[in-house]
Amino acid sequence: MRKYLLAIFFILTALGASAQQYSLSGRVAGPKNEPVSFTSVYIRNSTYGTTANEEGRYRLKLSPGTYNVTYRFTGYKEQTESVTITDHDEVHDVQLAREIFRFSQVSDKWKYNLDPGDTIMRMVIDKRRAHLEELNGYSCAVYVKGVQKLLSSPKSLTSKAVTQALDLDSNGRGILYQSEMLSNLNFERPDKVREVTIASKQAGVNTAFDYSKASDLQVNFYNNVFKINGLSTRGYVSPLASNAFNFYNYKLIGSTIQNGRTVDKIEVIPRRENGQYFQGNIYIVEGDWRLYSADLMLTNKRSSLNLVDTLRVSQQYIPITDSVWMPAAVQLNFKGSVFGFKFGGYYEAIYNNYKLNPTFPKGFFNGEILRIDTAANIKTANYWNANRPLLLTRQEARDYQKKDSIAAYKKTDIYLDSIQHTKNNINYFTYTIFGYSASNRAETDSLYIFPFLQTFYYNTVEGFGINAKVRYSHKIDDLHSYSVTPALRYGFSNKLFSANMLAEYFNDPFHNSKFYVNFGSDVLDLNNVGTRSLYFNTLSTLLYENNYVKYYRSQFGGFGYQRELANGVLWMGGLNYSSRTQMYNNAFGHLFDVKNKEYTSNNPLAPAGTPPDDHSFLFPQHQALTFNTSVTFTFDQKYITRPTGKFNLPSKYPTLTLNYRKGINKAFGSDVNYDFASADISQYNMRIGLSGFSSFKLTAGDFFNHNTLYYMDYYHYLGNQGTTFDPTYIGSFHFLPFYTYSTSGAFFEAHFQHNFAGSILSKVPLIRKLKLEEVIGANFLSTKGNPNYKEFYVGVQRLIFRVDYGVSYAGNNKYIQGFRIFYGLR
Repeated sequence: MRKYLLAIFFILTALGASAQQYSLSGRVAGPKNEPVSFTSVYIRNSTYGTTANEEGRYRLKLSPGTYNVTYRFTGYKEQTESVTITDHDEVHDVQLAREIFRFSQVSDKWKYNLDPGDTIMRMVIDKRRAHLEELNGYSCAVYVKGVQKLLSSPKSLTSKAVTQALDLDSNGRGILYQSEMLSNLNFERPDKVREVTIASKQAGVNTAFDYSKASDLQVNFYNNVFKINGLSTRGYVSPLASNAFNFYNYKLIGSTIQNGRTVDKIEVIPRRENGQYFQGNIYIVEGDWRLYSADLMLTNKRSSLNLVDTLRVSQQYIPITDSVWMPAAVQLNFKGSVFGFKFGGYYEAIYNNYKLNPTFPKGFFNGEILRIDTAANIKTANYWNANRPLLLTRQEARDYQKKDSIAAYKKTDIYLDSIQHTKNNINYFTYTIFGYSASNRAETDSLYIFPFLQTFYYNTVEGFGINAKVRYSHKIDDLHSYSVTPALRYGFSNKLFSANMLAEYFNDPFHNSKFYVNFGSDVLDLNNVGTRSLYFNTLSTLLYENNYVKYYRSQFGGFGYQRELANGVLWMGGLNYSSRTQMYNNAFGHLFDVKNKEYTSNNPLAPAGTPPDDHSFLFPQHQALTFNTSVTFTFDQKYITRPTGKFNLPSKYPTLTLNYRKGINKAFGSDVNYDFASADISQYNMRIGLSGFSSFKLTAGDFFNHNTLYYMDYYHYLGNQGTTFDPTYIGSFHFLPFYTYSTSGAFFEAHFQHNFAGSILSKVPLIRKLKLEEVIGANFLSTKGNPNYKEFYVGVQRLIFRVDYGVSYAGNNKYIQGFRIFYGLR
């Protein structure tokens, strides 16, 4: 018995030793002992590897055995070395030689070719689709590392407090932001993605852009158009695109032999000075005519980039099998400058443990493109030290240590008590425009006071008035919360006081579920889709004697519910009761007396020339019980699942919404009796190749029972009067009067807009530096009893600023033409 126990003991010991892993680490340097940052280090004939950090240091975890370790970086000769791991950690430094691509090593078939670069690239492009589709899918582990640094800062703008807060050195340099992520990524052709983030870490303040999922860094030059999330609204032509010869010239620099393969270095040269084109080098494997690696650059001098001035895209492919190559590493390296502050950084993605053409279960790709594990954000420092494939540099480790300490301190009672008062201090300038927010230190309770610009107002019905509105929110737990929004309104001329409240309860963030109830009294716009804000209506009334908005009185109560019934299917329903009263003008003051101008009646249907104190009849006082419901279908809905809920993403397909509204007669004294139905289909930001993106919305509807309804029950349109407009919603008009076309019959409206995203003006010297985006669009409306209305416009925008010029027609007659502007306020 003792003999058998000893045998079992030795077997278990041997198995334990074989399962033990040790680290292979070292430094990768060049001929002058300079660090070769971001060198790909991988085990040959495997799918396991890593990347050296900025200091050239790397680490792999390996079981005992002998391995062929390949070291590869663009510009250096690929080097494979045999390394044996026994029963301890190994240190293996490597010195790479500069790669020399000699024309003398070029195959004889290319030497005497007039355009060898073009000839090679024609063969590569001929096989582009074959390489793009050489496998149906894959699974792999992905590690993404991001670093944003301040490279220098003007001393005149960098105070001592800023230097200390950002941990900058004497030259104004330091790390602003770091992020890390470990994910399992699954892909199936043509574009199905599902990813699970198992660990995530951030430190610092993100001042530029960020990649929240590994699929954002899927760099594939075999696609015709290369898209860069966050840095450009346009696409960039891949040097391997099927039509690449329309945009690029190619020059063969030379060839070299890498592990028995002939690799050609091809210089990529844009045919035009400016445009959505790369410049740099790509490396091609002869015979297979596939991409070996890429080192390409985008600059603001040639291409329109947001936030940064230069972007370098580097990519290394490795053979997974004899016929399939996949990326081992991808890097985006960027630099930029804002007001003298120079910044830079990188995002590095490392791919490991490829499984090719796996069999995914039925329904595996269900629209969830990313799931963040509940424990992803609470991984310990020991976990990261053991699992991150890219070693931290000394600066990065020091930055993490300091920021982790600061983050821990910020959770203490001493710190929270000390900043509570400061955090909730009011800034009167921002309150005027954006409102004021305050919260308790645990951030479970918050209060928002609506902006001053929406609090004090003037109109011809109420005169000067106060509309005091606040919102209180309470977070019960991560999945349940509620908010209460009371409002008080008083008009000094008509001496009318209104009070109302909206309460919302959010009970299931995984299905976008909420209940709401509202009740009280208010002064409302007769156009229930909205016309002008209180702020802009006050300006137009007092300064220009344009009392555009027409009001009525409502005393109401209602409740409703919404829920996502299935992925991409959102249902909403509600029941509302109101008592409605017509209102009239009471105040006629103004700051300037505009010549030949007079206020208009509060009855939008009163004929032109009606005096402003008109009391003509629009509707009798009545009661209305209304049921409304809608179902929105978002086809192929993609979403992200976080521990706190489901977050839907824009779909690449149109969205269909079906609406139904019924005026219920006699119940609770209700006077209305009608049925209304409509359908609209819309899509926003559809990428159109290299020419920006388009948006559209089509809506049609009818009252198929209109026995009894009143003006506010009509179908109304989002028109516009005045020089300002809101371009954020595709479905609004530039020049359409607010009330003229409102209908109780059938209608059809269409809206289209295309944003060229700078593809035209970027070719104009000097103007291209402004990074303006060109916009064109058209709107159309057909209603019963009115001539067809149409308008066309062109415009330019930058950030929150936009200027349009348009012309409109009622039937065949020109209606209005002129400029419309937007500067961020609504």
